[in-house]
Amino acid sequence: MRQKLFFIIIAATLICACDNNKTPQSLFNREVERYAMVTIPAPDLSGISDNGKEVLNLYRFAADEIDALYWEQYFGDKDALLNGIADPVQKTFAEINYGPWDRTSGKSFVDGYADRLPGAGFYPADMTIEEFDAWDNPDKLSPYTMIRRAADGSLEAVWYHDAYKEHIDKIVNYLNAAADITIKPSVKKYLLSRAEGLRTDKYYDSAIAWLEMDDSKMDLVIGPNENADDQLLGIKRSYEAFVLLKNEARTEELMQYVSRIGEFQQDLPGDPAYKTFQPGTGSNIFSCDALYYAGKANAGIKVIALNLPFDNDVQRDKGTRTILLENIIRAKFKSIVEPSGRVLISEEDPGQVLADAFYWNIVFREVAHGLGVKETVNGKGSVEEALRNTASTFEEIKANAAGVLMVCKLQSRFDIYRLFGRKDALATFFTSLVRSGRFGEGSSLGRANTIIYNYLNEAGAFERHPSGQYTIDYDKMENALADLTALVLETQATGNYEFASEFEGKYSKPTDDFEADIVNLRLEKVPMDVRFEFKKR
Repeated sequence: MRQKLFFIIIAATLICACDNNKTPQSLFNREVERYAMVTIPAPDLSGISDNGKEVLNLYRFAADEIDALYWEQYFGDKDALLNGIADPVQKTFAEINYGPWDRTSGKSFVDGYADRLPGAGFYPADMTIEEFDAWDNPDKLSPYTMIRRAADGSLEAVWYHDAYKEHIDKIVNYLNAAADITIKPSVKKYLLSRAEGLRTDKYYDSAIAWLEMDDSKMDLVIGPNENADDQLLGIKRSYEAFVLLKNEARTEELMQYVSRIGEFQQDLPGDPAYKTFQPGTGSNIFSCDALYYAGKANAGIKVIALNLPFDNDVQRDKGTRTILLENIIRAKFKSIVEPSGRVLISEEDPGQVLADAFYWNIVFREVAHGLGVKETVNGKGSVEEALRNTASTFEEIKANAAGVLMVCKLQSRFDIYRLFGRKDALATFFTSLVRSGRFGEGSSLGRANTIIYNYLNEAGAFERHPSGQYTIDYDKMENALADLTALVLETQATGNYEFASEFEGKYSKPTDDFEADIVNLRLEKVPMDVRFEFKKR
């Protein structure tokens, strides 16, 4: 035993001696390597006028200012944080996360900073939910107010446009300048109304104008959109921006499904009382290439599709826009989903992990975001208000489960003419489910996918072999997804916060097998997600 120990010590000494001759390795190399670098090339602007190119530049300037605003909103002083980090790789990891907290766990990775608070920067650190509930101020429920301590220690609501006035003024100037030079009336109307929305935190008119702006080759999604950062109450929205270039031929292909939104709503499983929402008839589906992400959009896990706006009144009166970010979908499939399939799905399983299946699963996941219910059926207000910090997780469960169910139903009707079948759609869905479970408990999408995995496991929808690979029982999987979708729709419609909290607590913890899958994917060097290098012309 002593002889064995002696050789271990000698080996360790030799390793240390070798390492002393090399540049020290950062402790954060592995963390940064989880995000594969994807280069977003300079776009082909051959079909864009000189005016349009200048508009596109102004969009980029506005997005850059949104990025600076979001750093302040989510964390605080960006320069103070980054200047205090000596390790350049650790600094890169902070830039990926837009702060000192790993977004997959909420844990701090920078000395001197505690773990992330559930309320991020939206609420005072010492505010309790009980104090918030007892506070009589209707502005507290707006998605566009920061909650602060007044001089006397009481709570006060500060509107976003006041809290971030310097940033907002710059963004408004860029939007107004773009409106002055665009030759598209619909674009001009949108930019001016969005500038007014940013100045006043009233976004209804600009959301309608955005949905009506369907004749432009370029798009700018900008403003406080998603509430995923608010894990305390699920109310407050974060600033983000996307600069997009439309794929017109693909958009025309996708638009054939818009007229069927009502049909898709009725096809959802469960009690008809829980799917009474009637989306507006002005919905559309666009295919775009992403040219630039900023703010929340660029922080941590990158979205590959959008369904906006989230305003319930706009969705009822006009509808939503689903945007497929095609170049990012392709990048994620090639660098993450396809290699994950090779690790996770048994060669004996009849389903295949296919790019077309991944694409159409994403299409209908985003369509599903616009379905279901937006207001509770029993007077508890909106689903977001009633389900609070569980709302975003339940929304992600609904969209993921209902989306793949719609793909399966369309396949059964031969409505999607692609070289993949029902089993391919479900195998691709399951692969993406497991690989994105790595997003962790710090992400509502990560929690949602862990919940779906555990629910399917309980239903016997798959078998995990000693090799770490899976075979799928496709009938059980589809039935379990239908049951889960119906359960989520009921929870949203009734605003049953107590059940939602209990359900999330029960199913959101990874199993040993699930954690083993995460290890296997890491050992096979499959990235968790992507980060971007944006090229300019």
